Amino acid sequence: MKKINELLQHKQNNYIYPFLWMHGESKERIETYVNKINESGIKALCIEPRPHPDFLGEQWWHDVKVVLNAAKKLDMKVWLFDDAHFPTGYANGAIVNDFPDLRKKFLKIAQIDYHGPKKNTGILVKWHAGGDRNSIMAVGTSPQKQSIQLQQSSDKIIGVVAAKVVDFNSIDTNSLVDITDRLVDGVVYWDLPEGSWRIFTLIETFHGGEAATEGYLNPIDPRATQVLIDTVYESHYEQLKEYFGTTIAGFFTDEPRFGNVKGPHAKLGETDMVLPWSKEVLRQLENSLGQKAIKWLPLLVSNGSERQSEIRYTYMNIVSTLYGKNFTDQLSNWCVEHGVEYVGHLIEDNNAHARLGYGAGHFFRALNGQTMSGIDVVLHQLLPGLDSGYFKTFTSTGWDGEFFHYGLAKMGASLGHLDQKKKGRTMVELYGAYGWSEGLNLMKWMTDHMLVRGVNHFVPHSFNLSTFPDIDCPPHFYANGEDPQFPYLKKLMNYTNRVAHLLSDGTHIASSLLLYHAEAEWSGESMLFQKPAKMLMTNQLDFDVISIDLLEGSSIQDEQIIIHNETFNQIIIPYASTLPLRAFHVLTALMKKNINIIFIDGLPEYSSEGVSIETYIEEWSNCNNCHVTNLNQLATLVRSFKSHEIILDTAEPSLRYYQYRHDDEDVFMFFNESANHTVKNVVEFRRKRYLYQYDAYCNKVYQLNKGKPTSKLSLELQPQESTIFLSSDQPIHVTSSIKKDWIEINQREIEGTWNVELFKNVKDSQPDQTVALDKLENMSHYSRFPRFSGTFKYKLDFHIDKLEADHAYYLDLGEVYEVATVTINGQVLNTKIAKPYTFDLTKPLRSGSNHLEVSVINTLGNQEQDFLSQYRLLEPSGLIGPVKLRSYKEKNLIEN
Repeated sequence: MKKINELLQHKQNNYIYPFLWMHGESKERIETYVNKINESGIKALCIEPRPHPDFLGEQWWHDVKVVLNAAKKLDMKVWLFDDAHFPTGYANGAIVNDFPDLRKKFLKIAQIDYHGPKKNTGILVKWHAGGDRNSIMAVGTSPQKQSIQLQQSSDKIIGVVAAKVVDFNSIDTNSLVDITDRLVDGVVYWDLPEGSWRIFTLIETFHGGEAATEGYLNPIDPRATQVLIDTVYESHYEQLKEYFGTTIAGFFTDEPRFGNVKGPHAKLGETDMVLPWSKEVLRQLENSLGQKAIKWLPLLVSNGSERQSEIRYTYMNIVSTLYGKNFTDQLSNWCVEHGVEYVGHLIEDNNAHARLGYGAGHFFRALNGQTMSGIDVVLHQLLPGLDSGYFKTFTSTGWDGEFFHYGLAKMGASLGHLDQKKKGRTMVELYGAYGWSEGLNLMKWMTDHMLVRGVNHFVPHSFNLSTFPDIDCPPHFYANGEDPQFPYLKKLMNYTNRVAHLLSDGTHIASSLLLYHAEAEWSGESMLFQKPAKMLMTNQLDFDVISIDLLEGSSIQDEQIIIHNETFNQIIIPYASTLPLRAFHVLTALMKKNINIIFIDGLPEYSSEGVSIETYIEEWSNCNNCHVTNLNQLATLVRSFKSHEIILDTAEPSLRYYQYRHDDEDVFMFFNESANHTVKNVVEFRRKRYLYQYDAYCNKVYQLNKGKPTSKLSLELQPQESTIFLSSDQPIHVTSSIKKDWIEINQREIEGTWNVELFKNVKDSQPDQTVALDKLENMSHYSRFPRFSGTFKYKLDFHIDKLEADHAYYLDLGEVYEVATVTINGQVLNTKIAKPYTFDLTKPLRSGSNHLEVSVINTLGNQEQDFLSQYRLLEPSGLIGPVKLRSYKEKNLIEN
């Protein structure tokens, strides 16, 4: 296998480019940090200007060139953050200062109820456009808010519509009437009919959107995106063109969005908000709904008896398409034309990816133009065990743990797999804003969480040039030499690069497709795609998430769906009361080609366009390839098609797996995601093949089953442990050792008085403090050293009467927090950053007296106890144990 040989020869590519936060520091400090990134096994970085005082000014160009020249000497790549700060779209102030007409534009739909009949009435609507409700209500309470704005603003009334009221949230669609022609000088003159009527005033406005992105560009207007290109992209090219396509790898875009309202819950008809808008949106609405499209727009904010689904679907379909075309595609096209790549991510949080507000309407469309797929995880969104639903944390609304565990990474990686432009690449911005209590142990868990779902490029957050400690979203790597775990960051980064190398440039293998839920959510009742995703993942049934757009581009061969080199046997449809007609069309075509279609909790009832689907439903109901099931039975039904690659002896909800193919050789990654449950199981593969185990942490390969083909293997993974197996029809020609199968013969706890030395700086020759322990304990207990961060060096002499020549001896440290290095009789063995904390003592152990040293490094969370660290438990520190010496004798555990 070419990839394995490259790894064993240390020739893997780089898949990591951490943020480097620039504040205008000295040339010497910048160069130091570039060198520290390189020393960590990382061969790229991404310059972030958010805290820089002179973005696009002389100091900025000076500092960037310092980075570029330092990186060039080290053969490193550099990515450029594409705005003065996040989210992308500010254009370094050019929009608000020079092109105010290209700011985010909105459609405001004001609503007021009146009761009739009343003839010869006037309805005062001008205040909907120019009024300031807050200033009116502030009279007498705040001197700063007492000025009442009487003048009309730049807001423009584009329509007035009336409808009969059904209830507070609903109108009678059949009663909708456009009364715009009755508008004279801000007053609508209309004879109000009998009953309660709601007047909708439709206003074009620049106001009312998310405060954090006020003055940002309108992402559905190509002229606005061009300002960003001219201001940021072109200026970087003009100043740095000699580095483009060589040292400069590309641009990174961060969290762009509609920003019409704050938050992730921006669903039409459910959230009070202004709506993304432009002349092009109106033009396309008129093309779809007719010249009197204005009359139907109240259904974007109010429920209607008819056409509600059609109007909402049509609007969301238009704005999400325009976002992808006029923002992402436009930026990407510029990058490709200039020899660089374009990557980044949205805000996907809490299902925002399919909505307005924090979202861009449709994850797949919004990232279509990028050369990699992209996601991010920050602020404690992803934590072991918090995967069942929403949990209370940093945000007032909480985090949807089910989405972050079972939806986010699979959604991102699926786009990387299925979109040819992405070349199988998915990026994640990771580790950021978890607080100083986050260490390499949790980072390793998060890394494996991403790798086993197919994410293979990483943007660690972050290296920060500022003086330690900076309160800006820690942890920060190196931290001006204050980070005690930094010398071992290279362990994690080398591991990450190796596994990412192995999971790149090949083909992901999965049996199922899972339909993305955006269109269903826009137009009716729907199930979030992560619901069935969880059922599949906890039953070791792999899949890719697919949009209707991508599904339409698929082909069928040998009763399999083919999309960009990947093949699938069935497609799963989360419950949707309503789907677009094109979904009905493509699903029917798949059924006719003997593809199994699985609907969860029922067939759709309507089309998004309001067109009858009776013929489709009748045809589906009589088709043997159409299946309806529920979530609890989903895994059983999928397994009945016998297209799955592996099966376990018993259920293993915490086990994740990922299969990746290079030519005829397969890579299987397994990860025990549990924080406290050990996986002990037997894995059966579809074919009998030669199996190898790859230790990515130590970069070693072992033959299994004494070099003979097998279809089964025993799998044992400690909590948070991962492993990789290679499978081939022919022996793989790599340098490897026979993996012996051992049975435990004996164990003994190593006890005695531990002499513990505390080093604030590991380079110090003398400890800051010493303590003797007759029993191992938490060194961060309030009675010990609760504010100490650094190294605990444990020393102990123990005696062995006799060693057996045919036994293997391992040291098991038990519980450790969290980086541990073992030295036995003067020989340094290894450093572990995650479970299992076991070390092979077979060679250095001797009969008689043995001297053991264990150095354990905790995180800076104990010392700093910073704001962000409150959102996860402060873990213990040091060696907790029990420390055991285990002896083993060889035994073949694998059944042929």
